[in-house]
Amino acid sequence: MKNPEKKSKAADQFATGILYTVAGFFLFLLVAFTVYILIKGIATCRPEYLSFTGEGIGVQFFNTVYLVFLSLLISVPLGLAAGIYMAEYAGSGKMTYFLRICIETLASLPSIVVGLFGYLVFLVMTGAHWNLLAGALAVSILNLPSLTTVTQDALESLPKSLAEGSLGLGATHWQTIAGVLLPAAMPRIITGIVMAAGRSFGEAAALLFTSGMSSDVNFSNWNPLSPTSPLNVMRPADTLAVRIWALRTEGTEANAAQLSDLSSAVLILMVFVFSLGSRLLGNRLEQKMTGGRTEKEGNKKE
Repeated sequence: MKNPEKKSKAADQFATGILYTVAGFFLFLLVAFTVYILIKGIATCRPEYLSFTGEGIGVQFFNTVYLVFLSLLISVPLGLAAGIYMAEYAGSGKMTYFLRICIETLASLPSIVVGLFGYLVFLVMTGAHWNLLAGALAVSILNLPSLTTVTQDALESLPKSLAEGSLGLGATHWQTIAGVLLPAAMPRIITGIVMAAGRSFGEAAALLFTSGMSSDVNFSNWNPLSPTSPLNVMRPADTLAVRIWALRTEGTEANAAQLSDLSSAVLILMVFVFSLGSRLLGNRLEQKMTGGRTEKEGNKKE
């Protein structure tokens, strides 16, 4: 009896060591990659590179934040609604199975294909020029499948007793979803939103065909209807990811390499800050909506 037990423990320890080694290797790669980009970006940073002029990346920084905001404004409500429908209303059947196949297929589409689709539908068919709104719509198409799937999985993984208890107290189905299930699933949904935003920050292929590769912005003009206003969603706008691609492939400036390194570092910092802020906001919302803070305070008082 001892030998089989020893063999099973040894096998378990060996498998655990392999998994830790693989995880540590990829963690090391991630840290090394991030540190390398940050060091190169900070080493080449100059005050004029952070300006909102043609010599800096300030305009692209604003365009990136604005485009991510617009894309989340479009994709998050639609993704949540689709996920709620698939988890709570669709049921099981051929139509639901077909919808799931469509969602999985849409999630596997290359971004360049979505960019070409956005160029055809949002620009050619409407007769418009490159603009921020077209770019936000194209990125929203890329984010919708993941947001839908994350919301659906988050709701379906909750204990059935939550919904049964709420319905047993006389709440309607929608009241149960809005007041019980969504707050309980909020941490996983926030994770999906962070992943969608991270993809939006780094997206370039789809934006090359939709939002354009240049910007003509006057930051003293905040009239949303003006062609040069930063708030105008119908103006061309290049993001940091597009700027990096342009500098590394078509850049003719003497400081093209320095600007691309700095843009990469700023992009990583933006994703990190957004992810951290989203996590903190998600924790606050979870505590507020589920009463977690009250329970902690009660425990401390006791």
